[in-house]
Amino acid sequence: MGKFENPDRIVIALGGNALGDTPEEQIARVREAAPTLLKVISLGNEIIITHGNGPQVGMIQNAFAAANEANPKIPKMDLPECGAMSQGYIGYHLQQAIGVAMHKAYKRWHVATLVTQIEVDPDDPSFQNPTKPIGAFMTKEQADAEQLEHPDWTIVEDSGRGYRRVVASPEPKKIVEAESILNLLDNEFIVIACGGGGVPVVRDYSDKGAYKGVAAVIDKDMAGELLAEDCQADMLVLLTAVDYVAINWGKPDQVDLDDISVEEARRYADAGQFGKGSMEPKVRAAIKFCESRPGRTAIIGSLEKAAEAIAGLSGTHIHS
Repeated sequence: MGKFENPDRIVIALGGNALGDTPEEQIARVREAAPTLLKVISLGNEIIITHGNGPQVGMIQNAFAAANEANPKIPKMDLPECGAMSQGYIGYHLQQAIGVAMHKAYKRWHVATLVTQIEVDPDDPSFQNPTKPIGAFMTKEQADAEQLEHPDWTIVEDSGRGYRRVVASPEPKKIVEAESILNLLDNEFIVIACGGGGVPVVRDYSDKGAYKGVAAVIDKDMAGELLAEDCQADMLVLLTAVDYVAINWGKPDQVDLDDISVEEARRYADAGQFGKGSMEPKVRAAIKFCESRPGRTAIIGSLEKAAEAIAGLSGTHIHS
């Protein structure tokens, strides 16, 4: 990638749901996406890829739970380990897909996945009020048994569908492997990092301040924003299933937004124009990134039109 003079550094965030519900779907979709990602590089940019892992981490955790139920000698696996596993296999599929696309395009770039930890504050208020559901639904009897085995867990009834464990969603504070990411970028690697929001960790001062994983879920869009800040990116691109952010979504007077200021984006978000669990986190992450340094731009658009969005031909562009 070193043939370009002062390339723009771009963080590209792929949604976990966009990667499919099975390994086979994921392989097919990342192979479709890889040529688009290479096109972004060919335009003279340096890219860092991050991704969601919602369906994937759930599959891993549920598989271990089902295996344990069938054979108690097989251990259950808690959220930090499941998150790390999802980073590994999603990154592996991305590496292979990008490798295939590079081979077809006669490129000799390098690509690497970094299992990434993100430090959070153990006193983050979300730990006192966990709300993020994880794992399989349970009956009342199963929930009671799990609560006895894990008294520190929070298990709640979920809208009449059964019981589920809920965990905190703390604010990301520091990417532990930030220097490693920068070192790979300096050596002309395409880097895949902070998958699924990273593995949340806290300092364990009973063990000389070493990091230890905590059962929590960091919002993937805010983790992508921190990645973009820490890596001195010029642009944050949040890719989803639609070409544009819209107001009055799904109504006759829907308006697609192509170019808006941070102030406009915040006003629309505060008015409830974007879905709390879908588009609003992306808009909030875009606002935070644009405000972090003058001249930064965030784009929200579709994976299929990523290159067009970066070229200014598609997507919602947010700027300060």
